[in-house]
Amino acid sequence: MIFDALKLSFLIVFSATLIVAFLGLAFAYLLAKFDFRGKEFLDAVLTMPLVLPPTVTGYYLIVLLGRNGIIGSFIYNLTGWTFAFTWQGATIAAVVVSLPLMIKASRASIESVNPNFEIASYTLGKSKFETFLRITLPLAKRGIIAGLVLSFARALGEFGATLMIAGNIQGKTQTMPLAIYEAVAAGEDEKAQILALILTTISIAAVYFTNKISRSRIYG
Repeated sequence: MIFDALKLSFLIVFSATLIVAFLGLAFAYLLAKFDFRGKEFLDAVLTMPLVLPPTVTGYYLIVLLGRNGIIGSFIYNLTGWTFAFTWQGATIAAVVVSLPLMIKASRASIESVNPNFEIASYTLGKSKFETFLRITLPLAKRGIIAGLVLSFARALGEFGATLMIAGNIQGKTQTMPLAIYEAVAAGEDEKAQILALILTTISIAAVYFTNKISRSRIYG
């Protein structure tokens, strides 16, 4: 059903976006403000899902989180539960593929903040955390919001990694992209068209909103 795929997609995407907001901002701040051994390697690892085929990303998720995976086997032996073929697994896939967009946009925005403002905050006795909340975050908010919107759109359109780790189970793990794939394979053109139109509309809105934020950052 179209409604089931739509409802499940938004459950996964909103969950993934919430996780991406916290992880992406933390990694972006770490990469923007700290120098440490292995920094560029960490950046490369976090960026990999942008360039890897989604099925390869999904394979790595199986290796890590599958029932017999490196981490997944420990979780399964401890709880009897696995990420495989669950909406939680689909959420992890959405997080992994959309996180690099959040990190890249947020890091660039944080690095563009004038360090003199942060230094002034430190001289007034504010901690790094307080300075981040009161100075860095407000000044970098446009880039951070843009990264979050792009991450939301990327998570909504995720297909390959989700299929690998969560499968395509109607009402359980079947997101809108997976439902489109199944509808086309089954010759259900009307269903595929409706879902494709919904995804296209949301994607256009996300790109438009991101461009509008970027322009306001440059000119405003």
